[in-house]
Amino acid sequence: MKFFEGCTALVTGASSGLGSEFARQLAPYARTLVLVARRNDRLEELAGELREIHPELYVRVYSADLANEGQRLELVAWLESENISVDFLINNAGLGDHGSFESGDWSRVRAMLDVNIGALTHLARLLVPGMLRCGRAAILNVSSVAGFFPLPQMAVYSATKAYVTSFSEALAMELRPKGITVTALCPGPVKTEFFEIATREGEEDLASHFEAFPAFVVPAPDVVAAGLHAVAKDRARVVPGPLLAAAVAVALVVPFFIVRRMIAWKSQSL
Repeated sequence: MKFFEGCTALVTGASSGLGSEFARQLAPYARTLVLVARRNDRLEELAGELREIHPELYVRVYSADLANEGQRLELVAWLESENISVDFLINNAGLGDHGSFESGDWSRVRAMLDVNIGALTHLARLLVPGMLRCGRAAILNVSSVAGFFPLPQMAVYSATKAYVTSFSEALAMELRPKGITVTALCPGPVKTEFFEIATREGEEDLASHFEAFPAFVVPAPDVVAAGLHAVAKDRARVVPGPLLAAAVAVALVVPFFIVRRMIAWKSQSL
């Protein structure tokens, strides 16, 4: 964790789940944490907790709906007005949706595209120029193993995560010579609020579908630790959990027509 000593980190989606865990694990090492999410009360509660445990830590909160481009621009303008130079961006905010594509609510689909792709890309574009002046900086984009495979019932979500992983890999190659580490964190199922929010009203809780695969469910603290370790080691991609990582590695070398049939068969039970 010495890599993160004295850093100024901005964490999106910091009000719960992986976002709040990133803040907790960085708190003993960072100089400044900027916590961003829509739910200001949750952010203030987390900030209070961190300040009490780490009184030397400078914590700021900023409430924003990152699906809104104007609010993203306002966030960066606020950072500049506060003289906060971010050298570690954690693009953690993300939305999911489970169900058939034709029955999906367009406003929900659009929000997923705007947050998972639009906000992540836009914030990177807005902050990278300043990071280049820092000499050393890092970006951690939270993707998913869903990005490796097209998933029926989660078609848009898995497509957005495929973008995140590909974008991160390309940006890692582009920015590494300039002193910026870029990492895609690709977890499998994690017990957070994500499944509750992604489950449509009246449908079975999405989390229940993964209970048959407990070996692939990695606790949130372990996922975050794996992501931070990968950043410190300048790894472009990491899949937390040895069993899940092995399963993904095997699946990626299997002929895709076989993988497609397996996914289609499995999706019928979801």
